[in-house]
Amino acid sequence: MTTRSATRPGLVSLGVGVACAASLLLAGSATAPASAQAQPGKPARAAVAPPRIGVLKAGGDALVKEGGLSATWVLEHDGVIQIALAGDRIGVVTGDGKAWVKEGGLSGTWVLEHDAGIKQLALSGDRIGVVTGDGRALVKEGGLSATWVLEHDGGVKQLALSGNRIGVLTADGKAWVKEGGLSATWVLEHDNAKQLALAGDRIGVLRADGAALVKEGGLSATWVTENTAVKQLVLAGDRIGVVKGGGAALVKEGGLSAPWVTENLNVLELALAGKRIGVLKVTGEALVKEGGLSATWVSENTGVIDIALSSGTD
Repeated sequence: MTTRSATRPGLVSLGVGVACAASLLLAGSATAPASAQAQPGKPARAAVAPPRIGVLKAGGDALVKEGGLSATWVLEHDGVIQIALAGDRIGVVTGDGKAWVKEGGLSGTWVLEHDAGIKQLALSGDRIGVVTGDGRALVKEGGLSATWVLEHDGGVKQLALSGNRIGVLTADGKAWVKEGGLSATWVLEHDNAKQLALAGDRIGVLRADGAALVKEGGLSATWVTENTAVKQLVLAGDRIGVVKGGGAALVKEGGLSAPWVTENLNVLELALAGKRIGVLKVTGEALVKEGGLSATWVSENTGVIDIALSSGTD
């Protein structure tokens, strides 16, 4: 998924860009295909698409490519402060606080999802979530014209979506997660967090002291300390990634006790999806590799301020 599973270091509040105003004509809302409709408590996946890479350029242009690492970039939107990818959906938040989502191919029609000073947009399967300017977390499930449900009513700094789980991080450092339908009960996961990440049955938090913790299984599973002096935590599938305070990007694959592999140095942001790893360097260069942890990096773009990856089935 990229919703993304983690926000950019220092950019949990996406009003300044996360992990991200064009003049658009709003076409009629789209509806998810019947095969993608959700069942109660178990959201369906968005339609399958080729793996995608998205970048947000310093000037506000959001570009997306799909398929191989050498595929051609397509300009999706301008005036953007956040980009999000999941399945065959692309989402952006524009500088005027509007959240737009399109479904299908890269040339699909944009649908205005919310315009209440949106600070963050999250995508996963057939769920769309936003954090509003007044700190409320809203989620909808199903087609792009589905009804919003208020999930948390104030002080939300970050929203995370994965499968049938929803997580919020509130301004007081509390990380809450619910599992099942949109009306499921919140469970307090941690009370001293500055970032929350979700993927599958894994939950991760980055504590205020820089310790990265991950649990696997039910919401009451035991926390495992994965690393320390961390500024970003990312989860995807059986991979865990961190960016250390000094800019080293490390990734592990397999169980929670798997060994770390140093992937790159001088990194601002790390992204994971499927078998792809992406990094945004301090120079503004976006690199992506595909395959094993020792695969070769490919330079994707320059002048980048945010990177997003999607496996195409997230």
